[in-house]
Amino acid sequence: MSQDLQAGPAAPARERLLLGQTVVVIGGSAGIGLATAVHARAEGAQVVLTGRDPQRLQQAAAAVGARSHTAFDAHDLDHLSAFFDALPGPVDHVLVTAGAPSYGLLADLDVAAAGRHVAEHLSMTLAVARAATGRVRAGGSLLLMGGTGARRPGPGLTVAAVLTAALPALVRNLAVELAPIRANLLAAGFVDTPLSAALLGDALDERRAALRATLPIGRVVGPEDVAALAVHVMVNTALTGAVLDIDGGQQLV
Repeated sequence: MSQDLQAGPAAPARERLLLGQTVVVIGGSAGIGLATAVHARAEGAQVVLTGRDPQRLQQAAAAVGARSHTAFDAHDLDHLSAFFDALPGPVDHVLVTAGAPSYGLLADLDVAAAGRHVAEHLSMTLAVARAATGRVRAGGSLLLMGGTGARRPGPGLTVAAVLTAALPALVRNLAVELAPIRANLLAAGFVDTPLSAALLGDALDERRAALRATLPIGRVVGPEDVAALAVHVMVNTALTGAVLDIDGGQQLV
C-alpha cells in the first residue's frame, strides 16, 4: 500500500471566520490594534486602519495588507466624523484601541488635563458609536478597549478608575441603543505592547518578570492574546453588552 493511501484523505480546509467582512481599527498602527488587524486578515477580512502617526500607520498598513488607511487623531471629532463619512460602503466591525491611560498621584495631578483626558476619551467613544449607526451592518459589532487594573483602588489610579468604571456602563447602554449592532468591551490588564514600553521605560523588564512570577498563567499577556479574543467577539453573534476580561488573572493576585 502506498504512503499516500496509508495517510488517508486530507482534512478539509477550515473556513475563515471573517471571510468577506470588513474590520475598521481605530488605532491600528501598533499594539493590540495592529495585532487584531493581522488576526482579522488571517481570517479573511478586509481591514481599514487609522492611526495618529502617518509613517507608522503606512508601515502597518503595508505589513498587514490593509484595504486602506487614514492618519488622524481620533480625538479630533471632526476628522473622526469625516473618516466615517468617507468610507465607501458598509463595514462589519469597528474596534477602538486609540488613546492611552492617564496615571498620576492626586497631589501631582494637572486637574484640567485630567478632565480633558476623561472628556476626550468618552467623547471619542460616543462619536464612534454614533458614526457606527448606518455604517456597521446588522449583527456586526462595535468593540471597545478598557482595563482591569484600576478596578482595585490604589495611588495614581484615580483618573484611570473613572474610565474603568464608566466604560462597562456605557457599553451596556450602547448594546441596547445600537441594536442590532452589537457593542462589547475588552478589559485588559498589562499587555506587552509598545505603549506599555513607553509608559514604563526602564522599569519594563522588572514589570515583565514580576508578572511572570505572579500571574496564574505564568506568562505575560501579549497583543496577540487580545487580538484572538477580539476576533472571537466579532464572530460570536450572541455576544453584546458584555465585558470580557483578559488579564491573565492579574486582578486575582
